[in-house]
Amino acid sequence: MKRTALFVALLAAFALASSVLWAATQPEKTTKAASASTPGVALAATFSQITGVAISPLLGVSAVGAYTWIRTPSDQRASLPWYAHPSFWLVALLVVGAVAAKDSFGAVLPPGWKKPLDVAETLENKLSGAVAVGAFVPFSVDSLMKMLGGAGHASAVGSPLLASGLATIPVGAVDFSWALTVLTMPLAAAVFIVVWITSHAINVLILLSPWGAIDAALKGIRIGVLSLLTVTATIDPKVGAILSLLIVIVAWCCAGWAFRLTIFGTIFCWDFFTLRRARFRPAANDNWIFTARKVDRAPIRSYGRLHRGEEGRLTFEYRPWLVFPRRTAEVSPAGLAVGRGVFYSTVVSRSGDDETTLFLLPPRYRGHETELADACAIREVIDVGLRRAWAWLKEALGFGPRKAAAAAT
Repeated sequence: MKRTALFVALLAAFALASSVLWAATQPEKTTKAASASTPGVALAATFSQITGVAISPLLGVSAVGAYTWIRTPSDQRASLPWYAHPSFWLVALLVVGAVAAKDSFGAVLPPGWKKPLDVAETLENKLSGAVAVGAFVPFSVDSLMKMLGGAGHASAVGSPLLASGLATIPVGAVDFSWALTVLTMPLAAAVFIVVWITSHAINVLILLSPWGAIDAALKGIRIGVLSLLTVTATIDPKVGAILSLLIVIVAWCCAGWAFRLTIFGTIFCWDFFTLRRARFRPAANDNWIFTARKVDRAPIRSYGRLHRGEEGRLTFEYRPWLVFPRRTAEVSPAGLAVGRGVFYSTVVSRSGDDETTLFLLPPRYRGHETELADACAIREVIDVGLRRAWAWLKEALGFGPRKAAAAAT
């Protein structure tokens, strides 16, 4: 309820600022060329641009930079911002092309072969998102504010606009320019972060997906949304802003789920690139893991500690959004087993032939499954996922029984 109220308040503030700007700057009659350069259109274009860059930061920033460089006269290109110089957007577009090639070939590769590259792409998405929210978004908003205040002429989309002198126009005898200044920057950053977190969840889903075809489908959905937004904003910035608002609303509704996936992807990448498992040992108690499904009240992908009490009861302790008061979820010890995986391991619940994955272990636990089982008083350690498939294949080809016979002799 609190999150909904906060979101409604942010939307109301944005709508108020937009309506005030539009009403104050629209003349009674304008030509088509004049209406294309009004502050209201620039505000809509900037909103669409920030939303689009948040969906795919590296592709978005490099595309905006290339477009700005091409549309700028050659004698003015030296004064362009950093992302509009070929030394940035050419390299960035090459990286984007390499990622696209990886996804294309990955659809036909055996499961797991491109996972290291998926981890690298997830790390790239995190870095480019951090750079975009810290440098690109403030620059775009600053360009818009200068245009609205009459202090400059370049819009966030790189096209020249006439100075409006909006800050000097009284609207109902009240100057709203200070409110616009206060609201725009944090609101733009909030919009970017919410959309980026949801978009970044696709990278983490690709890490979890065992098939390249699923990865390509997830990427296709993201590129499709970005392409639709780009085309719509190009045809009519106001319609593009409406579509951007719909994307922000959907992203807000998915924010909690996407945030948990983002945390999972961050820890996954950190453990993978730092080879943490080589210098890690499971704790005697309170080991940090993720839920693989809803466990009691704990939602899927919650990050917390698996705790074994004095009576041998297992509980999962976690904090919503990592900062709110601690909560606990009871875990039934019946039929629990630690599963050894190729890239990460799990804790599963077995009942006859049925097997349910309850928890996902960060990659640091790979190779330490037996120690974790001892710490949590779990009796069984089994192979899961690709490791189980490989064991089955060896046995089907006759290698397993030979090893067993050799051991018996």
